[in-house]
Amino acid sequence: MSQEFIAMLDYMEKERGIKRELLLDAVQTALLAAARKSFGPARDLSVSLDPKTGKISAIARLLVVEKVTQPHDEISLPKARQIKSDAAIGETVEVDVNTKDLGRIAAQVFKQALNQTLRSHERTMIFDEFKDRMGAIVTGTVRRFERSDVIIDLGKFEAVMPARERVPTEEYTPGERIRAYVLAVENTPRGPEIILSRSHPNFVRKLFELEVSELNDKTIEIKAMAREAGYRTKIAVWSVNEKVDPVGACVGMRGARVKNIVRELNNEKVDLFKWSPNIRELVVEALKPAKLKTLEIDEVAKKVTVLVDEENLSLAIGRRGQNARLTQKLTGWEIDVKKEEEIAALDFEQKLAKASEALAHTLEIESAVAEKIVRGGFLSVEGIAEVDADDFIGAVPDLEPVAARQIHEKARGLQDPAQS
Repeated sequence: MSQEFIAMLDYMEKERGIKRELLLDAVQTALLAAARKSFGPARDLSVSLDPKTGKISAIARLLVVEKVTQPHDEISLPKARQIKSDAAIGETVEVDVNTKDLGRIAAQVFKQALNQTLRSHERTMIFDEFKDRMGAIVTGTVRRFERSDVIIDLGKFEAVMPARERVPTEEYTPGERIRAYVLAVENTPRGPEIILSRSHPNFVRKLFELEVSELNDKTIEIKAMAREAGYRTKIAVWSVNEKVDPVGACVGMRGARVKNIVRELNNEKVDLFKWSPNIRELVVEALKPAKLKTLEIDEVAKKVTVLVDEENLSLAIGRRGQNARLTQKLTGWEIDVKKEEEIAALDFEQKLAKASEALAHTLEIESAVAEKIVRGGFLSVEGIAEVDADDFIGAVPDLEPVAARQIHEKARGLQDPAQS
C-alpha cells in the first residue's frame, strides 16, 4: 500500500506538475478531514505522512480525567498510565489512532478533500504560469467542442477559443495541432480560464515577430495594421535604418518569411507596404495595387477622397469593399473612393449650383428660375446680355416668354445702365 501511494505521488508530480511538498500537504489535510469524520471531533487530532515510506500515522491528544464524559476528548487515568506511566489528572497524553479503522465514509471524505485541494493548487498554477504569457503564441491540440467554442489541450492545462475568436474560414478537428494567441487569462468563479484567439490582429503581429528577427531587435517596426481574419491583412512597416528595406525584410529571401506566415494563416492574403507619416503617401501605398488619379485631403474631417479610373475602381475598393475598409481601419481616416466620371459630374453640379446662386442674387430672381437659366447655357449676367432677347427666350423654354424678356432686359440694364 505504501509503495503504491508513493508511486501515485510520483505520477501526480510528473503528470500534473504539482510539487511533492504541495501534494503531501494536500494528502495530510485530506487525511485529517477523513480522520475527524471517522473518529469524531477529537479535542486535538493530527495526521502525519512519511514522504519516503508513505506510512500514515494519526495522533489524538486526550485530556486525562477521573471519569470520562467525552470519549473523543478525554481518557481515564488507568488507560492513560498504560500509555504513559506517570500520567496525572489534567495532563494531556498522545494516543495513537489506528488508521486502518477509517471507514467507507471517511474514504469518500478523503477523496473529496484531496481532489478539492488539488484543483485549487492547479488553478493557482494555471494563473501563475499564464498571467505572464498574455500576448504570446502557444501550440495545443484540439480536444473537443462546447457549442461553437473550441477546447484546446496545452499539455498540463486546457484553454478555450471562443466562437468570436475563431477564424470564419477555418474548420478545426479533434486531434489537430494548432497555434493560437493568448488573448487573456481570467480568474472566474470556476477558476482561471485561458482565452485563445486566431482571429485577433496581434496573432499576425506575433507570427511576424517570431519569423522576422529585425522586428525583435527593433530595426523594423510595425506601425499600423488592420485585419479581416481569414481574408486579408494590411501591415504598414517602417525601418529606423534607412539602409534596411522594411518590406523586403518581412517578405524574406524569395518570400520565404511571409510564405511561412501565410501558410499558418491558411492562405489569408497579407499586404505589406512601407509606412509614411504623410497621409497622402500612406493611402497610396495602402490601396495598392490600384493606381490612383488624385487624392483630396480634408484635414478637419479626417477624410480622403480618392479618384480612380474605371479600370482601377474595383481594385481600390476591393471585394465587398474590403480594400478600402481595411485602409480606413489602418489609417484611421475615412476613405471615399470615387470613379473619375463621378467626380466630373459632381464638379459640374457644383459649378451649376454656384452659377445659379450668383445669378439669383444679381438679378434678384428665385433660385429655381436662376437654375433654369444656367441649364439653358447662361452662367453669368454678361452672357445673357450678349444675346438677343429672342435667342435668350428660345434657349430657356421652361420660362414664360414675358418673364424671360424681363430678365433679359434687366441683364442688359445691369451691363449698360444707360439702357435702363
